[in-house]
Amino acid sequence: MGLLKFIIVGAAVGYGVNYITKKNENGRSIADDVIEKAPEWFEKASKFAGETFNEVKQTIRTTV
Repeated sequence: MGLLKFIIVGAAVGYGVNYITKKNENGRSIADDVIEKAPEWFEKASKFAGETFNEVKQTIRTTV
């Protein structure tokens, strides 16, 4: 049973990697798009984390 699970998981991972790296009609893959947009998403996430941290800090100061 363990070998069958290993084969199924391996096939699923292989298919997922193939799907993510397959080029579409404009010559770009999903991985290319994610890699290109990652810095923008990181900046948005950093800004959101900073704002959330400040809100939590302010809430803690007002309740203590």
